[in-house]
Amino acid sequence: MSAEAEARARVRDARRVVVKVGSSSLTTVEGGLDHDRVRRIASALGAHRAGGREVILVSSGAIAAGLEPMGLDRRPRDLATQQAAAGVGQSLLMAAYTFGLRDYGLVPAQVLLTADDLIRRTHYRNAQRALDRMISLGMMPVVNENDAVATHEIRFGDNDRLAALVAHLAHADALILLSDVEALLTAPPERAGSQRVSFVSGPGDLEALSIGGIGAAGIGSGGMVTKVQAATMAADSGIPTILTSAPHIEDALRGGERGTAFGITHRRRATRLLWLAHLARTMGTVRIDDGAVRAVSRRGTSLLAVGVTGVSGDFEAGDPVDVRGTDGTLVARGIVNFSAEELPQMCGMSSEELGDRLGADYRREVIHRNDLVLTEAVFEKAEI
Repeated sequence: MSAEAEARARVRDARRVVVKVGSSSLTTVEGGLDHDRVRRIASALGAHRAGGREVILVSSGAIAAGLEPMGLDRRPRDLATQQAAAGVGQSLLMAAYTFGLRDYGLVPAQVLLTADDLIRRTHYRNAQRALDRMISLGMMPVVNENDAVATHEIRFGDNDRLAALVAHLAHADALILLSDVEALLTAPPERAGSQRVSFVSGPGDLEALSIGGIGAAGIGSGGMVTKVQAATMAADSGIPTILTSAPHIEDALRGGERGTAFGITHRRRATRLLWLAHLARTMGTVRIDDGAVRAVSRRGTSLLAVGVTGVSGDFEAGDPVDVRGTDGTLVARGIVNFSAEELPQMCGMSSEELGDRLGADYRREVIHRNDLVLTEAVFEKAEI
């Protein structure tokens, strides 16, 4: 069996699948929610659930659904108006799903999440338990970012990334990303010679593509870039993904040949490492010498102060930072245990020296190995 066939078969046989549908597949600027489209999505998912599978829906559309009742003809640019539109549209979206799922005896259960809910461990466990319990009670969780309270600093940015994290959180076996584009293309669809990409085995397959931002102008917040990022995140956590358009939802659930399949590239990661690798906004840089590069990349050790050569940025203990080698190569990202003010005096010192000069609290690792995620580039330089 080819790698592509295996990925599609894993989606077909998935016990639990996360399906994400974008705003452009559910709404129009002129008319708010398109109830026929919502019913078709709900019908496909209801039938799949009736077949004994578990389904979690990650649905955009709340902001777009609120535009028409508010008398707006385009998605607002300012955050406050977006929050207001989400407050209006979320109830309309859930009502539409309730109507669409009733023929299958399914009750949708609304789950509104913020980035903090999937990054902080206590919140993460609460969200995980809630989803599991909803499914065990026969409900279909309908997840959306909590746009009414999310801020620019603590938001996912789009529901594609949220769907990848939900798939990870829920221990899903597969992820399906639905939009208004049938598949990943080698170039934007209006460009001559653009062709469908049937399968992505890893990041190397994406390097030659010109994917840009593709989406319905004025409605959605994402594009093909964010969908590829989400599929890559899922693959990086052992979850195969199919990217296709909403009208082909049944084919995707069957592991059919349409769309683009993404094969897995890594076993399941800890949630904080998935966040660090793909979503974290780093607050500064810790520079390390060649010996430290070898230690963290080849031996899997923690980063100690003895290997640190300098810092830049304005970060506090507990913030995410970049870790770079002597030539500027991004080696890793991690959660640092000391602030940008503390670290300079610690550079190059052994744990024993730190304890003697600064006190016992400074004997700790600069970044513990459980809070480090290596980048692809470091493996190419691991023989330094």
